[in-house]
Amino acid sequence: MDRFLSSAVNRIDAKGRVSVPAHFRAVVQRRGYSELYALRGLDVPAMDVGGLDLLDRYEQRIALEDPFLQTANDMSFFCHGDGTFLKLDQDGRITMSDFIREHTGISSEVAFVGRGNFFQVWEPGRLAAYGAQARARLLQLRQGTKPGERLE
Repeated sequence: MDRFLSSAVNRIDAKGRVSVPAHFRAVVQRRGYSELYALRGLDVPAMDVGGLDLLDRYEQRIALEDPFLQTANDMSFFCHGDGTFLKLDQDGRITMSDFIREHTGISSEVAFVGRGNFFQVWEPGRLAAYGAQARARLLQLRQGTKPGERLE
């Protein structure tokens, strides 16, 4: 499989490192990522993590914008200023830096969740709450109701 699928929760060790789930490490290896790019979620307290192709995707989008307009500047601030590189150590661990912890609220455990071409890291309680909200929104769509509208 060449996609980040499923989810897992792992504990952070005393040095601030956490093991990336084995099935995620296998995808990283198959894709040939030597380092990981992590970006603060724009609308969620999570980090999007992938290879340089994730950063390339954002930079290609920025290149379509007029460099003299605020949108290009804001997009560059987002993908460059709110991003960082992560290194997998020889044991498949990454470090939960203050940069990541401040945005996510991660303290002792990390929830990893697959998102297809990338994965996210969350504080487990926040991921559970987000997952419940996402499922509720999808259920409303399935039932043909609008968010907040109740079925009679």
